[in-house]
Amino acid sequence: MAQPHFLCMLLFLVLSSATACDRCVHQSKASYFSDAAASSGACGYGSLALTISGGHLAAGVSSLHKQGAGCGACFQIRCKDSKLCSSEGTKVTLTDLNHNNQTDFVLTSRAFMAMANKGKGQDVLKLGIVDVEYKRMPCEYKNQNLAIRVEESSQKPYYLAIKLLYQGGETEIVAIDVAQVGSSNWIFMTRNYGAVWDTSRVPNGALQFRFVVTSGYDGKWVWAKNVLPADWKIGVIYDSGVQITDIAQEGCSPCDDGNW
Repeated sequence: MAQPHFLCMLLFLVLSSATACDRCVHQSKASYFSDAAASSGACGYGSLALTISGGHLAAGVSSLHKQGAGCGACFQIRCKDSKLCSSEGTKVTLTDLNHNNQTDFVLTSRAFMAMANKGKGQDVLKLGIVDVEYKRMPCEYKNQNLAIRVEESSQKPYYLAIKLLYQGGETEIVAIDVAQVGSSNWIFMTRNYGAVWDTSRVPNGALQFRFVVTSGYDGKWVWAKNVLPADWKIGVIYDSGVQITDIAQEGCSPCDDGNW
């Protein structure tokens, strides 16, 4: 059973290091990779990545990836060449880790061209790398709850691995507990990598989950009361029945919003 004092300490440590200043506008550079490359990556979305945000995806540096906690975060990015690029830019979802510290982001080519003014997409693509400014934005999945996919590595009843999908708002899930429906014997799950969590202590029967969700300096428990049926199957996506829409509160000094 997860110990309350341990969970409280974990939440305190996470909130103490939270970066509400993600909402500020940051200056950097961005490059691009082929859209096909988005189906692999450090967040574990696999081919499902291309179904997220219309394929407008990005790999972010470690400070944005946050050892997997940043997977699924949404950002508004615009290039600073006003002759080629629009003032709105494009919205992307973080689905991978960018190992090249020369740019904060590597975008899919689709997202890279979406920063351009009408008819200028190929011109922007030819540049290969551009100066950008960006800020974190809420992820919006209308009429879509947080979903849990049972991963192929799961081996019932000894091992359960799940992937989180459609996490909304400006939030990060930093801890997960699982228990049999109707039981208070919660078992702490571990982040395997990216959006994938696992445990080798799998409760019997139908399963419920509770999540520690942070948004800036705010944190709370979210309880999904009946998610996996007793006969859960690998490869299946299950609706959690909860929708996360929290918006981060500023926890840092006022920042320039870049007229966004």
